[in-house]
Amino acid sequence: MQKENNGLNQLEVSKVHHWTPSTFSFSCVRPDNFRFRSGEFVMIGLNINGKPVLRAYSIASPNWHEEFEFYSIKVKDGPLTSKLQQLKEGDRIIFRGKPVGTLVNDALLEGKRLFLFSTGTGIAPFTSIIRDPETYEKFNEVILFQTCRQINELEFGKRTVESIFKDELLSEIVSDKLKFFPTTTREPSQYFGRVTDWLKSKKFEEVIGNDLNPSEDRAMICGSIAMLNEFKEICLQKGLVEGSNSSPGHFVIEKAFVD
Repeated sequence: MQKENNGLNQLEVSKVHHWTPSTFSFSCVRPDNFRFRSGEFVMIGLNINGKPVLRAYSIASPNWHEEFEFYSIKVKDGPLTSKLQQLKEGDRIIFRGKPVGTLVNDALLEGKRLFLFSTGTGIAPFTSIIRDPETYEKFNEVILFQTCRQINELEFGKRTVESIFKDELLSEIVSDKLKFFPTTTREPSQYFGRVTDWLKSKKFEEVIGNDLNPSEDRAMICGSIAMLNEFKEICLQKGLVEGSNSSPGHFVIEKAFVD
């Protein structure tokens, strides 16, 4: 890791993977002295035309991992993503070494089940959380939802979940506690439809076995502003109380990635 004159750090890119025409992930070697809680985000970016351009990105890898992994959309004319998507191994990014965020275990009260609701690249903080042993110490069940339009957009989440059950140590910790529901809204699939619609009807209860229950269930939500607002309204209607780092509750949302 190198430090720049403006207080930002440089990280070398060690791996890049393009999942679909609109999504990609990349990894960087993690600085030895950097600590974060699984689910937090950092500001990362590039020097463009002599100026640092930074955006909030969740760290998709868990807090014990030797690499930082990030999962991103591609925006053709985006000030940052139009350049980030061209990254190659050996390139350097810049980042501000101050992790923050509300999608952390500390912001939730203890419960039996943890629901992780995401759309698109909103799954990134949850691929960190589902690989953190602390998550399984706090909850008996961890149920991850990712909703995308097409089946191929679910591949990053599927591969991450598969890697957990192939890992010698993690598979023992996770055992049968982790469940993954990849859902689509346009291309027909095993789990079709918006999860918000499921929650407003009986389908969620039919698939999961129970409706959201404030006495047992906790939830984290990450996606677009419209998705966040809809899920928040549903959670409040079902009696769940929003939490934060300073005041843990039944559910938390992350607003940092919404323009």
